[in-house]
Amino acid sequence: MIIVTGANGQLGRGIVKSLVGRGVASHEIVASVRDPRRAADLAALGVTIRRGDFADARSLEAAFRGADKVLIVSADKLGEEALRLHRTAIEAARTVGARRIFYTSHMGARPGSPFLPADQHAATEADLAASGIAYTSLRHGFYVESCLHMIGDDLRRGELRTPEDGPVSWTARGDLAEADGAILATKGGWDGITPSLTAGEAITMAEIAVIASEVTGRTVRHVTVTDEAWRDAKIAAGMPAIYADMLLGAFRAARQGDFATTGPALAALLGRTPRTIRDALSAPDFNQPHR
Repeated sequence: MIIVTGANGQLGRGIVKSLVGRGVASHEIVASVRDPRRAADLAALGVTIRRGDFADARSLEAAFRGADKVLIVSADKLGEEALRLHRTAIEAARTVGARRIFYTSHMGARPGSPFLPADQHAATEADLAASGIAYTSLRHGFYVESCLHMIGDDLRRGELRTPEDGPVSWTARGDLAEADGAILATKGGWDGITPSLTAGEAITMAEIAVIASEVTGRTVRHVTVTDEAWRDAKIAAGMPAIYADMLLGAFRAARQGDFATTGPALAALLGRTPRTIRDALSAPDFNQPHR
């Protein structure tokens, strides 16, 4: 039995649908969610819906009952809270006798990364290695959707102001959900930390501005500002300091080359070329005049 946590989220829901689409029997799939009422579309696929909350160890043990494989979709939290929630999930998987844990990590995972989530992912990978359970850490590329959330308004306004950056292999979340489903559906061959699962190119913010100009027909300028000026502007616009610091850390990690890796693994799993930032910027729901 395959347990997918966070199945009401965009990634988790996509993974469940990928499993079903690959012919995994629906009765062999469990969607673990905090609110089962929001999982009606998954229930309609025939998968089992169970309540599981990372903050409630007993609920996870009940949700993981009978598990052969447990996919832990990383918690959308920062700092020690994220690590504590992941450890609770790892321990619940151990308690029920799961044979393998899968974990959605990040291509830039490393201890001491200036990008706090990447440091957290590295810590959880260390916890997995010490757990005594076989594990697979899925090294996801940086989400295209995160990029557009971070800079989409600037692109629409025609001026992209960022700190100094470095190339990033921005990768579509839907492609990663499809690939995760492919890995979960296989019987073996993915032990430990996977190769980076990324799109085929790594590009800078200046290059994104050029692509946005081409696909929208509107000139987008790229302006490099100091770290301090960028952070201050974000906080002045209402962003909490903790998130401004996290995003600034992403730029600092990018200029150290942490997100520049590309490789063939994702394309091989998909059986096609992964989608790119150009594809995302060309989508009708993005390519609209700013109002």
